[in-house]
Amino acid sequence: MSNLPPLNTETIWAILNEEIDDSTVNHLVWHCLGYRYDVAQNWDNSGVAPEWRDEYPQPPNFIESRPATVKLTRSIPPENKQLLKEKLGFKGYKVGEFGPRQTRRATAANWLLSYMQSKL
Repeated sequence: MSNLPPLNTETIWAILNEEIDDSTVNHLVWHCLGYRYDVAQNWDNSGVAPEWRDEYPQPPNFIESRPATVKLTRSIPPENKQLLKEKLGFKGYKVGEFGPRQTRRATAANWLLSYMQSKL
């Protein structure tokens, strides 16, 4: 997917506010993890860290897969676990107005924000 939005705080907010579709959220995370399409439009995982590539030779759907999202959460360094709050002032979702999908999108957003932080 070559038309990904830029990885910035506006994109993170758009993920949290559900202004970006689930497929694009997945593609952003996959791209940052190193998954790429080859010329035949097959997944190339040669740039993916072994801890991801071994368990997920094909990129997982983070919005639908709880195990993949748990792994994503665990891969966020402890000092970056609260970045959505600390950097963006995100207060979370209101009780009764969110479900697993929103929680997984927030996890992806926090992971992407942590990824951005690591690249500074």
